[in-house]
Amino acid sequence: MIRYFTAGESHGPALSAIVEGMPAGISIAPEDINDELARRQRGYGRGGRMNIETDTAAVLSGIRFGKTIGSPITLQIENRDWKNWTVKMAQFEQPEENIPAITIPRPGHADLTGMIKYGFQDIRPVIERASARETAARVAACSLAKVFLRHAGIQIGSYVSAIGPAGEIAPSPKMQELLSQGAASLSRAADASCVRMLDKENEEAAIAAIDKAKEDGDTLGGIIEVFITGVPLGLGTYVQHDRRLDASLAAALLSIQAVKGVEIGSAFDNARRPGSQVHDEMYVEDGSAPVRKTNRAGGIEGSMSNGQVIHLRAAMKPIATLMSPLHSFDLSSMEAHLSHIERSDTCAVPACSVIAEAVVAPILANALLEKTGGDHLEEILERLNAYKASIAKQFQA
Repeated sequence: MIRYFTAGESHGPALSAIVEGMPAGISIAPEDINDELARRQRGYGRGGRMNIETDTAAVLSGIRFGKTIGSPITLQIENRDWKNWTVKMAQFEQPEENIPAITIPRPGHADLTGMIKYGFQDIRPVIERASARETAARVAACSLAKVFLRHAGIQIGSYVSAIGPAGEIAPSPKMQELLSQGAASLSRAADASCVRMLDKENEEAAIAAIDKAKEDGDTLGGIIEVFITGVPLGLGTYVQHDRRLDASLAAALLSIQAVKGVEIGSAFDNARRPGSQVHDEMYVEDGSAPVRKTNRAGGIEGSMSNGQVIHLRAAMKPIATLMSPLHSFDLSSMEAHLSHIERSDTCAVPACSVIAEAVVAPILANALLEKTGGDHLEEILERLNAYKASIAKQFQA
């Protein structure tokens, strides 16, 4: 099974990731990783850090002649800003110059709890690892699983449906047409927008909202829509809590910094409706596989994929660092103080949507491997195709 770990600080020399369990025989090109990293860096409302970094990943192990070899894959992303932080982030020698400690926590951030939990006298170590800069390593690591899934006919895509007050009430009319071509088509359309929205009117409203927030020294969050197409019926299981597909997908999304809510299908609307208006009815025509006219379940029933498009929604809160800081206090004096200001974005929702695509990929890949088994791509695809054929046979009249 695939698992990955990341390491590195926001202003350290580099970020790194180790990916274990990738099957052998999967063709990987540098652009499969680096294009995803570039997508993560884009988006209207990003801060100055993105003008410094140009993220690319060096592959240090696990790939030979452009194909995975079944051993752990090591990735490293250089932090170009490290040259400006070699004194503040020195790893062994105590700097001769005085480095002022940060002792004023930001509301909504890991600062206060992290400092107390780990026994620091300075918030800086918390800032460095809690930072969403870590997600660059995750996007690189998870891009490998996205490639694997594409070989299996599974695509992951996303768009941003709301930023602050700007966005849609109903799903974009363009969405279904794009999804019929595969979820990657949805992402390509969203990538054409600097806020990853599908409708020009919403895009203009979001840009105006971000501009206003920046002028006010404020920040904005938003809502991300993730879609997964080509998922066969029967991935995941109901038999144990820790193997439920919906739980694993939700956990992956909630692991992203600033994501505080996850919805599968139209779950929150469903909670206000009677069952007769919620559950997706099934129809059989001419002895073919059953079809559904709705997908309110979001492609998951009984914690298993049901053959429909998987639809996930994630709510990202506004970033905790405000240029017009909120009320806080100084831990060194226990006196009232405005919160610490750290270089930050005004809005990172478009980037978060790319990260969301990434983190769900290993979840789907593991659900697929759990169903098929296998150590190399050819073996896995052979078993997947046999499984799909057995499903089709079930529905023959």
